[in-house]
Amino acid sequence: MDLVNHLEGRLLFAVPKKGRLLQACLNLLEGADIQFRRENRLDIALVKNLPIALVFLPAADIPTFVGEGRVDLGITGYDQVQEHDAGVRAVARARRQSGEWSTQDGEKAKPQGCDTVMELGFGACRLQVQVPVKGEYATGKDLIGKNIGTSFVHLAQEYFARLELEQEGLVDADASQLAGRKLKTQIIELSGSVEAACALGVADGIVDLVESGETMKAAGLMAIDTVVDSSAILIKSKAPSNPEMVDLIAARIGGVITAQKYVLCQYNVERSRLADATKITPGKRAPTVTSLEAEGWVAVSAMVEKKRIATVMDDLTTVGATDIIVLDIHNTRGSRA
Repeated sequence: MDLVNHLEGRLLFAVPKKGRLLQACLNLLEGADIQFRRENRLDIALVKNLPIALVFLPAADIPTFVGEGRVDLGITGYDQVQEHDAGVRAVARARRQSGEWSTQDGEKAKPQGCDTVMELGFGACRLQVQVPVKGEYATGKDLIGKNIGTSFVHLAQEYFARLELEQEGLVDADASQLAGRKLKTQIIELSGSVEAACALGVADGIVDLVESGETMKAAGLMAIDTVVDSSAILIKSKAPSNPEMVDLIAARIGGVITAQKYVLCQYNVERSRLADATKITPGKRAPTVTSLEAEGWVAVSAMVEKKRIATVMDDLTTVGATDIIVLDIHNTRGSRA
């Protein structure tokens, strides 16, 4: 099949092609009933039941493709979006300093950048400054003027630029003061195995992602500061080709995310104790209350956070609720307001 000729009229949706976010993304797409088959070695898959094409890209590239309007939607890490945005800021500062940028350029340009649609609730990690456990460095400022290894070059540059400005007494420095600044700290770009940089003598410290911390500990490193707290997010172009389809996919994905967080709790309780019971289960907006044939009794249904359900059941029992049952939610759809 000539996939390129089948892309016309389809909304392009970028997802990570590999790495820590991939499987969770595939599960999310399945829950949103986005049906596709990815052929071996192909990075484009046509969705069968919607006018969408999935484009499998490195997570680090997705903010660029979305930000430039090459694709309409994307799933990536918040850290990757922040790194991309920091890179855009660096280019803009360089252009302004060199005189290549004017207000008219900004007015004529197509909308650039991406908007965050929602957090997706998986892929939590932190971009942290790390140093050898047995080393001499205890704070980020101790690394000023040293060699720093990272794949997050732009975020690392901004982080150390601010530290250097603070060291000079400019505590409330803003982004404009970073323009044209030559760092004392040397940022070394590494594309992989960043955690080995200190042991191999390439760097004095690193800026790298930490999930469980096991890799960091195994490499003899410890975190001394956090640059960005991150998790997976859904992003969209500022000028999507099909805004209605973007909203539809966002609503479907939002429903899956909500369903993963909540269960439906149902129980019976005497009307005289209803107020106490509904304080325990207020629901997302309000509980559903239905009169029973038994005089003075009502049935209640309410969505409850999954992580709280055991305590909620205990508390309901205490106020006299009976026949308590808990049901899984496979999908849900709420108001867009």
